[in-house]
Amino acid sequence: MTGLRLGPGRRRKPVGQTSAVTGRAELTRRAQAHGVAVSYQNWRGQHVEVPDETLAAVLAALGENGAQPGRSGPVGAAVAPFPARRGWGFAVQLYSVRSRASWGHGDLHDLADLAAWSGGDLGADFVLVNPLHAAEPQPPVSPSPYLPMSRHQISPLYLRIEDIPEYQGLSGGDRAEVEALAAPLRAASRTAALIDRDAVWAAKRAAAELIRTVPLTARRRAELDAFLARDRRAIGDWAAWCAIAEVHGPDWRSWPAALADPASAEVTALRRELADRIEFHSWLQWLAVEQLAAAQQAARRAGMSIGVITDLAVGTHPGGADAWAYQDVIVPGISVGAPPDEFNQRGQNWTLPPWHPGWLVAQAGRPLAELIAACTRNSGGLRVDHVMGLARLWWIPAGMSPDLGTYVRYDHELMGGVLAAEAARAEVVAIGEDLGTVEPWLRKFLAGRRVLGTSMLWFERRADGTPRRPGGWRRGCLAMVGTHDMPPAAAFRTGEQVTIRAELGLLTRPEADERAAAEAEMNQWLAMLGREGLLPRHAGRPSPEEFTVALYGYLTRTPAVLIGVSLADAAGERRPQNMPGTVDEYPNWRIPLAGADGQPALLDDLPAHAGVRAVAQAVSGGLDSRSRP
Repeated sequence: MTGLRLGPGRRRKPVGQTSAVTGRAELTRRAQAHGVAVSYQNWRGQHVEVPDETLAAVLAALGENGAQPGRSGPVGAAVAPFPARRGWGFAVQLYSVRSRASWGHGDLHDLADLAAWSGGDLGADFVLVNPLHAAEPQPPVSPSPYLPMSRHQISPLYLRIEDIPEYQGLSGGDRAEVEALAAPLRAASRTAALIDRDAVWAAKRAAAELIRTVPLTARRRAELDAFLARDRRAIGDWAAWCAIAEVHGPDWRSWPAALADPASAEVTALRRELADRIEFHSWLQWLAVEQLAAAQQAARRAGMSIGVITDLAVGTHPGGADAWAYQDVIVPGISVGAPPDEFNQRGQNWTLPPWHPGWLVAQAGRPLAELIAACTRNSGGLRVDHVMGLARLWWIPAGMSPDLGTYVRYDHELMGGVLAAEAARAEVVAIGEDLGTVEPWLRKFLAGRRVLGTSMLWFERRADGTPRRPGGWRRGCLAMVGTHDMPPAAAFRTGEQVTIRAELGLLTRPEADERAAAEAEMNQWLAMLGREGLLPRHAGRPSPEEFTVALYGYLTRTPAVLIGVSLADAAGERRPQNMPGTVDEYPNWRIPLAGADGQPALLDDLPAHAGVRAVAQAVSGGLDSRSRP
């Protein structure tokens, strides 16, 4: 068969091209009308087109009420409080910071002790903790603090059982029973074994059930009643979800259909039937709030200008209490995550359902305001994880890989205004975790609201890829060496940060290439630290401990108003707490604080820990030499 000849410069049109172009044009029109990105720039600066299948799935999830570009909610010009002075503090994963008295899991008494010691002896101004959000009401307990059942409530895992006032009213036999529950867990704290949340919560829950049999005094009953009255709906929905979860499991999507609506007649009847269990879970929240308040009071008594800085996760478990109680704002069939970046080159799926941008606008941002109010009680600051979510989030349709997602816009004026207004009302510092791919205008917008940014040393580079000089850093930020999603500083010095990612299959280029790039980056940082006089020049490679101290000394040379010191870095830990892109391949969120030798670093021993004191001295001394304003 003879082929058709075309004239010079002409090409055969592929079959179906017209309909494909028309379909793409229609998807583009609808996407732009709903604030959905049809393309984006990746971490390498390359242009990426979003697949049609992704656009169609996201638009279907949004319905006809997506975000309208440029539409703002009724917000004022509130600004968050700015820190009163330059200061520093430890950043900790509280569950990993154990003492000889804690039950195999760091608790709110440990937080109070850490704040009192670091504030009183070391001059720290704050302690930044991981999200303390509530988990499942019975084992198994999800390990990730960033995948909670509710962001409005506190996990009773952080209770110090002996600090519950009614503990003193237990009989001798019941106290002996509580001690029997505690003993093996206290023993576990002295080992390097992974944290066993299931064992911890089983024991604490059993102990709490015993303590609850002790009658409340009239004063304590009045305090509990006042607590419940303050936020009756949120506490009531949480406690009801817990009580039902004890019967039907901790995922409301698998419950009988009649229980899917919190306001249904069936749920109302079940609330009456399960009243005792609902009262139990409400009582636990009261205790947790009391103990967090005590930790904040201890921090301020120790001289901290800020105190405890709590952390707000991006979202909650799709089957959890918040997803059940706030169905009027949550989008099913979509997960939030992040596109591929330098350290997570396959992208991330956090399995968190997003809020609907249009429904948030319709409610004038009320769900966000209520959430921030809950998270800023009894604290001096709030860190908002992935603060870019106030303006856009990476949506991943169900069944698709993270790299096939796209960005969806939110009303940033409304969301940012609510954050600033609630921070001002609560008189707390607001910090946005704005790492990764961030639009420059967003940082300017948040700075205008006095929401601090986050600057991480490994990401602070000039256009040519070399480390940014200290004077080039921004002032309005929390400066850190790394985060909980990054290997500790020592692992960069030893090369273990490449080893662990290679072993887990998280590299997208040959290991040799990754090591060569890591070595080149290390040489750049060593040269920079030498130029700053923080390491001897031409004196050979520093030890991991010397390298860590120098990095934190470097942060004091920047104008950053706050400096966060990873307690894991200071203790010499080599293992990351979390490896994004893994689930069961790595023990995420279960690693107890340990030193360079792999042995547990208990809170009781940290005041005498040479590495911790050296890092603290490098930071406090560096700030003092520059006269804190």
